[in-house]
Amino acid sequence: MSDHDYPAHFTEERFFNVSGVSRETMENIRKYANLLVKWQKQINLVSDSTLPDLWTRHVYDSFQLKQHFDADRIGKLTILDIGSGAGFPGLLLSMCRIGDFHMVESNNKKCAFMRQVIRETQCQATIHNERAEKLSSFPVDYIISRACASLDKLFDLSRNFISDDTICLFLKGQIAEQEIAEARQNWDFQVEKFTSATEETGMILKVSHIKALSVVK
Repeated sequence: MSDHDYPAHFTEERFFNVSGVSRETMENIRKYANLLVKWQKQINLVSDSTLPDLWTRHVYDSFQLKQHFDADRIGKLTILDIGSGAGFPGLLLSMCRIGDFHMVESNNKKCAFMRQVIRETQCQATIHNERAEKLSSFPVDYIISRACASLDKLFDLSRNFISDDTICLFLKGQIAEQEIAEARQNWDFQVEKFTSATEETGMILKVSHIKALSVVK
C-alpha cells in the first residue's frame, strides 16, 4: 500500500489541509464528527472498530465523491442518499453545499441522529424515515449510497427515481466487479470505475443510462 495514495490515518488537521474546505465547512464537519462519537456511546451508528480512524474511514471516504458531481451544477443538484445510516456520504457532502440532499433511512434512531446533525450544522438535507422502495418518487439528479446493498439491489431500491439522466455514485468494496456482473443480469447500464482514495481494494462506481431488463420483476 502506498503511503502517498492511501494514508494510513487521516487526522482532522490532515483532512482540512487535503480537502480544501472552508473554515466554516470544517467547523460543521467537526461538529458532525463530535456528535457521532457522542451518540455512538448510546446507539450503533457505525462499527466501533472504525472510530479511531473516523476521519479516513468515514469523513474522507465520503468526501471523495465530491469531485464526481457535475462541477457546473454544484449547489443546484438534487441528490438521493439510499440507506443513509449515520449520514455518510450524503450528510457529509451536504455540508459542502453541493445541493439539496434527501437522506433515506428506515432506522428511527439513526434518523434522530441525522436530524440533530442538521439542526446543529444547518446543512441542506431532508430526512425520509422510511424504506427506499416505499418512498414516493420525485426528480433527482444523482443517487448515492455507501455500505448499503449490492449494486443489483440498489438499482431495485431506487428504480422509482431512476430516469434517463440520473447518475449513480456508489462506494463499493473489493467485490465491486462481482456486483457489476450480477447486476448486468437484470439491468443495462454504463459504468465508470475509480479506485477509492482511502482504500486500495475500494472502488467508486459512476453509473448512468440505467434501464431495467424485461426479466426484472
